[in-house]
Amino acid sequence: MAFFKNITNRLGILGELLQFFLQNKWWWITPMLLILLMFGLLIVFAQGSAVAPFIYTLF
Repeated sequence: MAFFKNITNRLGILGELLQFFLQNKWWWITPMLLILLMFGLLIVFAQGSAVAPFIYTLF
């Protein structure tokens, strides 16, 4: 358990979220949240670029 405390201290909020998921057995939802976060970041960062029309065709 000391290993997880060390990770939690180094990662801050992200570490606390990971610890929460592990303690409450929510490990199955983590990949879904990461994929949603990646899609959201892709949309936000691609809005101002020339690649935007090609990315929007994916949705």
